[in-house]
Parts: sequence; structure tokens; C-alpha cells
Amino acid sequence: MRTQRAVLTAHRTAVGPMVLAVTDEALVYCGFDTIESAGQRVARAGLRSAGTADATPPETKILDETRAQLDGYLAGRTRDFSLPLDLRLATALSRTTVSALGRFVPYGRTATYGELARALGRPGAARAVGTALGANPLCVVLPCHRVLASGGRISGYAGGVEAKRFLLELEGRAS
Repeated sequence: MRTQRAVLTAHRTAVGPMVLAVTDEALVYCGFDTIESAGQRVARAGLRSAGTADATPPETKILDETRAQLDGYLAGRTRDFSLPLDLRLATALSRTTVSALGRFVPYGRTATYGELARALGRPGAARAVGTALGANPLCVVLPCHRVLASGGRISGYAGGVEAKRFLLELEGRAS
């Protein structure tokens, strides 16, 4: 059995610098982090880190498609992502929570942490849902920015409140 690895790269976007990590099968990380921190997160999931100079054709294809779709989304040219995704960097609760985002909070809509917790069948777990979203390994692609604090207030986000506001304005839903 070969050791699986992830190719990591920094990508400048309209919402700020992001780090992308892919295997030869899927996107495993898209976040507002440093290469070093993303590399540590990838290593905890049992993946060896590599740079783009060592990328294989399948890894390069997924990286190029991720960049193109991310840039298209941030420019307002597309609303959805059609990338192969791997949630191995997420905890069980985070995996369940972020996987449900597109279903419960589609493009152009928002929900509160409490509303999402109820939709997941976990009323009263708003804080747990917030924590799970805070650990989202696929920011923007799995749209945790659409979830707001009670009363619809824009609150914490991995990329910062201004990044969250940018994304909500892009989707026409800024508070």
C-alpha cells in the first residue's frame, strides 16, 4: 500500500490568500491558513505533504480545476462547485455539518447556527454546530460563510469577518 499524499499550494483570491491541498483523487483542504498550518492538518490525517513541483497529472488537474472554480465563484460567474471532495480532515460532527450546508443553506440564503442545528436534528446544539463549521476544511467550497449568529449577525469566520461579508455580498445576502 502506497503512502497517500497531498499537494499543497497557496492561491491568491479576491477574498484573500487561501491554501489548497489535493490528493490524486480529490480536494482535501481549501482554507485561510498558512502552508505550514495546512500541512500539519494534512499530516494529522495521515497524508504526506508535497509541493506543486512534485504534483502528478491527476493532482495538477484537480488543483487547476479548483483554482478555476474558486476564481469563477469569487468573480460571480458561477454559484456551485463540482469538484471531487474528501472530508478526511473533518471531525465526524464537522463532516455531517458541512456536508449539509448546500442542502439546508443554498446559494443566496443564510441561516443561523441554531436553525442549522435544528435542521440537522440537533436542536440546542448551535454552539457545537458553530464549532463544527469553524473546523470546515473546505471553506468557500462548502459554504459555512452562509451561517450567521442569532439575529442574523455576521460573526466569526476562518478568513475573518470582512471575508465573510465579502462572500455574503457576492451572494446578495449581506446583513
